[in-house]
Amino acid sequence: MAINFSTPKWAVNGNVYEVNIRQYTQDGTFEAFATHLPRLKAMGVSILWFMPITPISVYKRLGTLGSYYACSSYTNTNPEFGSIAQFTALVKQAHALGMKVIIDWVANHTGADHEWCISNPDYYFKNELGHFYDKNGWEDVIDLNYENVEMQNAMINSMKFWIETADIDGFRCDMAHLVPLEFWLVARKECNALKPSTYWMAETDNHTYFEAFDATYGWELMHATDKYCNGEKDFDTVKAVLDYYANLPIDCSKLLFTSNHDENSWNGTEYEKYGKYAACFAVLTCTYVKSMPLVYSGQELPLMNRLPFFDKGQIQWQENPSLAFFYEQLLNVRYQFGHLIKKDFFNIITTDIKDGFGYYFTNGNDTVLVLINFSKLATATFYLPNNVSGGNFISLFTKITYQFSKEERFVLSPADYVVYTSKN
Repeated sequence: MAINFSTPKWAVNGNVYEVNIRQYTQDGTFEAFATHLPRLKAMGVSILWFMPITPISVYKRLGTLGSYYACSSYTNTNPEFGSIAQFTALVKQAHALGMKVIIDWVANHTGADHEWCISNPDYYFKNELGHFYDKNGWEDVIDLNYENVEMQNAMINSMKFWIETADIDGFRCDMAHLVPLEFWLVARKECNALKPSTYWMAETDNHTYFEAFDATYGWELMHATDKYCNGEKDFDTVKAVLDYYANLPIDCSKLLFTSNHDENSWNGTEYEKYGKYAACFAVLTCTYVKSMPLVYSGQELPLMNRLPFFDKGQIQWQENPSLAFFYEQLLNVRYQFGHLIKKDFFNIITTDIKDGFGYYFTNGNDTVLVLINFSKLATATFYLPNNVSGGNFISLFTKITYQFSKEERFVLSPADYVVYTSKN
């Protein structure tokens, strides 16, 4: 597997916050969301990923408002959210606060009444009756034909439009594996010619797509954790995926999460899926080697309800979201200790039970230590290795300083976790 592009320096120690504009505020607009930017900056968010901002097809629309992922134009905004000018202003506000912006890009299909249906019907696949269709069985979209080079060029020009017009910083590419890798390689090369420091995420667990993308989805881990929590598999299944991720090529990273728009709407909140272990898995996804952490809209509240996918709902914000400090600490530890959270400095800590999981990063001077008990019943005892024992450490969440002994050990109850960083 060849890695053809370098991850921008600003993204290496970063994190991603997924923005669901429709459900974020009562108005569901770019301008209403912009009022949350200072709060998100204070929480440590570095990259804002906006779900599709494009207009939604009316024909075959599902629900009252339709799916974000059934667009009717690649070069306009959903008028419910606001204008191109308003989105551009939002990007400028984010940039002024030091945050980057990437947008969701749906390249495999369009909505059933996309403007290309009239102007360029040869851009699409057709069935034996000559009708547009989608081979995955999705009712409200139709598949594009990537054998058509003119269509590929039009798609790339549409992506470039948002870089040139709104100065975005990259793309999260929906169902990327349904589009030929060769297309993505060309698309990124041409977009990078406009803005070299773009960041690209692929919704796929096909690791050959690292040839074009900086990060791919950690679906393997989510499936493993789901099966563990519902009793289908033991924790060795989770550990096997984590070991696989740790040994990926050096420039690869996995987007890890406990929730996102699909999971929340269709499979349940992280509390439905993980129960009291939701925080444990959040700690894991935000601190593990090779990870790019993702936080979904409202998780900092916490978000205890499912958000509708095709209709209007609303996140019920409170003045001081109770998990904002929790996520702030996790996101900032990556920023402060990103030089450590790499394979070269990564070590597993053994424990006395199968469901305990511990690891640390150290370069001899700085250390990050993470201990988590995923067991449903048993306590877990962790014995620190010699190169971690001794010295002063700060608890990430309590901010209390401890002097670790040379034979330090931790006993964690089920669903307990601790994170420590060295204090020099």
